[in-house]
Amino acid sequence: QVQLVESGGGLVRPGGSLRLTCAASGSSVDEYAIGWFRQAPGKEREGVSCITDTGHGTYYADSVKGRFTISRDNTKNTVYLQMNSLKPEDTAVYYCGAVSLFDDWSDTNEYDYWGQGTQVTVSS
Repeated sequence: QVQLVESGGGLVRPGGSLRLTCAASGSSVDEYAIGWFRQAPGKEREGVSCITDTGHGTYYADSVKGRFTISRDNTKNTVYLQMNSLKPEDTAVYYCGAVSLFDDWSDTNEYDYWGQGTQVTVSS
């Protein structure tokens, strides 16, 4: 079992920055890849970024490349999502998920565990 807790969301102006944190606990957390997803009202949950268990592999959605950076600290069982140059269209509830093996990092069906989400609102 893996438990995930997201934090760091909030209200920010366009062009601003936020850092989201996904704190993981449970067995063998460092054997899981961690993905960040987001879901806006009326839309499906979409993949934002993913980092492999070792941290050596990272993946990004085209919409966030160059603006978001994912990282992890396995000594703290924590994964971060640094979000810069935020846009109103980034507004959503952000979730982290854990997956042991994946073919498509952005496929929600492949994830084994999910957190409860944190709200990010980008507005002037």
